[in-house]
Amino acid sequence: MSSLTWLIPAFITLLLWGLGQGFVKMWIGEVSPARFCLYFVVAKSIVNLGYFFTNEHLDPFDMEGRYFLIVGVFAYILDGLGWILYFKSIVYGPITIVGTLSAAYPAITILMARYFLNEVLLPIQYFGVILVILCCLGLSYTPPSLENKKIVNNKWIPLAIMALLLWSSAQTIMKYSYNLPNADETNLLLFNTIGGTLTLGIYGLLYGLKGSHSGKEWIKSFLPMGMMAGGDMGFIISASKGPISIISPLTGAYPLVTLIFAYLVIKEHITKFQWLCVVILLFGIFFSAIDEEILNKINVF
Repeated sequence: MSSLTWLIPAFITLLLWGLGQGFVKMWIGEVSPARFCLYFVVAKSIVNLGYFFTNEHLDPFDMEGRYFLIVGVFAYILDGLGWILYFKSIVYGPITIVGTLSAAYPAITILMARYFLNEVLLPIQYFGVILVILCCLGLSYTPPSLENKKIVNNKWIPLAIMALLLWSSAQTIMKYSYNLPNADETNLLLFNTIGGTLTLGIYGLLYGLKGSHSGKEWIKSFLPMGMMAGGDMGFIISASKGPISIISPLTGAYPLVTLIFAYLVIKEHITKFQWLCVVILLFGIFFSAIDEEILNKINVF
């Protein structure tokens, strides 16, 4: 398996998720989380269905592929529920801890992939993946001095942990679905839309319709959510061709892009510790993306 077949869409996902989070960070004070969920579903529908109807695909509702349909939709119901719980945990808890905890979900995905999908990486790849996860935790940490103070409710703890488990489970189940009859990455984009509508869509309709809506708010919501939806597409394509044990932490390194965006656009200060995490993370990405073909060529490790 050549790493290039899944690396390119994985890096596109990394870029789009990072930029999307950067714009959310810039405009979160003007758009509520529930409305971001609502606009996320709209963006998903446009991006995913646009790709679905313009590319060849198997009949998504064919009886032979019914298990792929069920498992695929179920995976993205879990993913959507994870996002809802994450937003609620931010309301109750300190973003310093909640944001850092959420960045650790690839570690759970790797464990699940090892025991449920029998994915085994090279030692150098495990080393790279560990570096990526540790650096993502570092980049996601916000010093208490820079955080907005607010009343903390312990409800955030089970909510954040459940979001972590749901995201990891969703990625593992999604990768498993490619082993089922009639598995098709284009159809999985349709299932992504269905699962998102049943979770984020309903949540957004219940809590995001209150108050007035403006064209400016739509633009500020749809731009980042469109990038997030495009990132989801890249992730689905990448996961169909490569190991989820590497793809999950690589795409989960999007805080690197968000950090650079915040530094260049929002003019946020970057600490020396964060710069150190950036440098180490780049090495981690390099090591985790090495495959046996590359190792044989350079004859190291």
